[in-house]
Amino acid sequence: MTPSQTRPPVGASGEGGIVAGFIRSGEDVFCIVVAPKAEGETTSTWHKASDIAGACSYFDGHANTIAMAEAGSSLAKWAQALAIAGHTDWYLPARDELELLYRNLKPNTEENYRYRSGDNPSSLPAGYPYTKTAPAQTSALAFQQGGSEAFEQRWYWSSTQYSRNIAWYQDFDDGGQLCIVKHYEGRARAVRRFKVE
Repeated sequence: MTPSQTRPPVGASGEGGIVAGFIRSGEDVFCIVVAPKAEGETTSTWHKASDIAGACSYFDGHANTIAMAEAGSSLAKWAQALAIAGHTDWYLPARDELELLYRNLKPNTEENYRYRSGDNPSSLPAGYPYTKTAPAQTSALAFQQGGSEAFEQRWYWSSTQYSRNIAWYQDFDDGGQLCIVKHYEGRARAVRRFKVE
């Protein structure tokens, strides 16, 4: 797809995975594509406690992942080594990119965690804090609970560092956006992006 093409719908297959939504980075708009679960999901630690200055973006997981890999993160290196459907530019989603995955591909019908969760100024359209029922379960059948592409009802790592010891995660059970110690094991799902505007 080229930058001039119409934005593909969420849930559409293509570009190596499934369209999850859109993120603004400066003046540019990118389509976020989530990797197929069988090839693009793993369990890992984020990294050891260390300050990675280049891994603090809320909307540019690609840059975060490069910084993490340069600091020795095996999780980031795993994402960079992926080759899916001819694409080799996979990375760990930044905090706002990961929130977009939950917002548009929520697997279940559980009530959403509403304390400081869901605000996403990078997404298009902009995301607002969750309510009890919004976002609702995704209409993309493969991503609904029990589906072949569904996120586990567990928390997933973002590539966004919060401090020397902790990094952001997104819970795919209730949508909580919180931080946890980097050496804990958590789920991770790779994404890639391409410019649409």
